[in-house]
Amino acid sequence: MYFIAGPSEVLAVTGCGIPDIKLAKKKWIWPGQKFTRVDISPVNYTFEVQAMSAEKLPFILPAVFTIGPRVDCEESMLKYTKLISPHDKLSNHVTELVQGVIEGETRVLAASMTMEQIFKGTKEFKKEVFDKVQLELDQFGLHIYNANVKQLVDVRGHEYFSYLGQKTQMEAANQARIVNEYNELLTTQLENQKIYFESLLREVEEEAEREISEAIEKAASGNQKLQKMQAKLDKCDQEKNFFDEMNKSLLKNQDILKASIVEIEERYDYLPLLVVSSEACMG
Repeated sequence: MYFIAGPSEVLAVTGCGIPDIKLAKKKWIWPGQKFTRVDISPVNYTFEVQAMSAEKLPFILPAVFTIGPRVDCEESMLKYTKLISPHDKLSNHVTELVQGVIEGETRVLAASMTMEQIFKGTKEFKKEVFDKVQLELDQFGLHIYNANVKQLVDVRGHEYFSYLGQKTQMEAANQARIVNEYNELLTTQLENQKIYFESLLREVEEEAEREISEAIEKAASGNQKLQKMQAKLDKCDQEKNFFDEMNKSLLKNQDILKASIVEIEERYDYLPLLVVSSEACMG
């Protein structure tokens, strides 16, 4: 006959022609063969593990583990089929097996750590428990799909975690107070620096205004002197031009005078010749 497993099942077939166990989702079952439906859905196991630290201080570790067969590994599935599937997953046998592994590994790990280390490294502690439990469950073909390890709890009469929590809160409060005082001091210092630099800035601005005013006054005074010098220079230019014109006029008159003198000299030179000529004619 032909059989098909459900969505969360596999068929474990044994018998004729199969040396060990054959796992399949659907299979023909021949005469001389036998099959069993194996439920592979994971199950939640809730525990409150009691353990002790290296100082012999007891505490409780509440945890919820979701555990089931590792369906992606054929070897693990064969182990699960042989060792776990014959029992009801919620039976005392399976529950005690899982709880024993979790409690054993948790207690061994806790005994090697101080309470301070467990408290401050809670995440690391939980991860270490998870890894060690998984190693033990591998031999049964089981896999931890999820592990929700809750906050560590004190055992009645041993309020160590409460003490550490209060201590942490006090340290946080003290740290906050120190930070507030530092912020107030820093604010005051910054305000004083602001006032100081604002006063320096005002002094610089006033000094700059004075220097600008003095520079303007000096520039105005220098401009007046420059105007006077320019006036003198203009007057000198006028006098120079006057004398230049006068020199030109004198030079022109000199040329005219020279020409007149030359003309007169020529006349006087001609007069004796004229007298001699007249006397010759009379003789």
